Amino acid sequence: MVTQGWTRRQFFTRAATAGAVALGGPALLSACGDGDDGEPRGRGGNTLERAREQGLVRVGIANEPPYTEVTASGEVTGVEPDVLRAVLKNLGIDEIEGIVTPYDQMIPGLQADRWDVVAAGLFMKQSRCAEVLYSEPTIVSTESFAVLAGNPEGITTVASVKENSGVKVAALGGAFEEGILQDAEVPEDQIVPVQDGRSGIEAVKAGRADAFFLPTLSLNDLLEGDDEMEVTDAVEDAPVTGAGHAFRKDDTEFHEEYNAALAEMKESDEYADILAEWGFNASDVEGVTTEELCATEG
Repeated sequence: MVTQGWTRRQFFTRAATAGAVALGGPALLSACGDGDDGEPRGRGGNTLERAREQGLVRVGIANEPPYTEVTASGEVTGVEPDVLRAVLKNLGIDEIEGIVTPYDQMIPGLQADRWDVVAAGLFMKQSRCAEVLYSEPTIVSTESFAVLAGNPEGITTVASVKENSGVKVAALGGAFEEGILQDAEVPEDQIVPVQDGRSGIEAVKAGRADAFFLPTLSLNDLLEGDDEMEVTDAVEDAPVTGAGHAFRKDDTEFHEEYNAALAEMKESDEYADILAEWGFNASDVEGVTTEELCATEG
């Protein structure tokens, strides 16, 4: 069961213990297997047709506000699930079942039919786009570093990390930011893998890392009211980051109908209102394409 009465901070994790939260109820299910033998449910068939019949889509999520969030009452929310929910309603699907899982397990779990779509701020890049069908972009984001107040090491860019061999940067294992550092050939001994957002902040405060690399809005959320640390301006030499919702390669009908419904919703105030509620700007997404974001190396 989802523990009742937890704060937003206590629930926050980008690599949380896997589990599922059904919208409207706090039931927790295993993300690793749904059958008695631990194997994933083999549902087969047309995913869109099945979802319409059941009125439900299983969704791979993280628990990283503002991208995704599981509230103390068990509600699945955040900018990505909220956009997904609004689009699905226009496709005749009323509910989502969010399954919390680490980022590096989202695509394997999708391919194994443990969930039907990923809506988690899973940023597009070449390796991911080769494995799934991404919708057109739902959000565009920036990256920043969380550093001690005053930024004593002067960490502002990925290049500034490479230039100082004594600097260590925390990043979530398997996440987009770790990939940025690796693609820039930052030495492995300068990268400190962490399991979740709170661990990244604690690594900096404890001196195990000099900075924590994460999307700007996520860091702002984590450090709200924290005077010991600050968030840098957007990292200029980080690639453009953006996410869409990911579908299995063979779910072409679902993908096509979803894209059409998403494009229609983007013309409405509802889309802009959802993004604004979570700190995003719909104008940042205008003109940005899946093709462009999928060209990002990594």
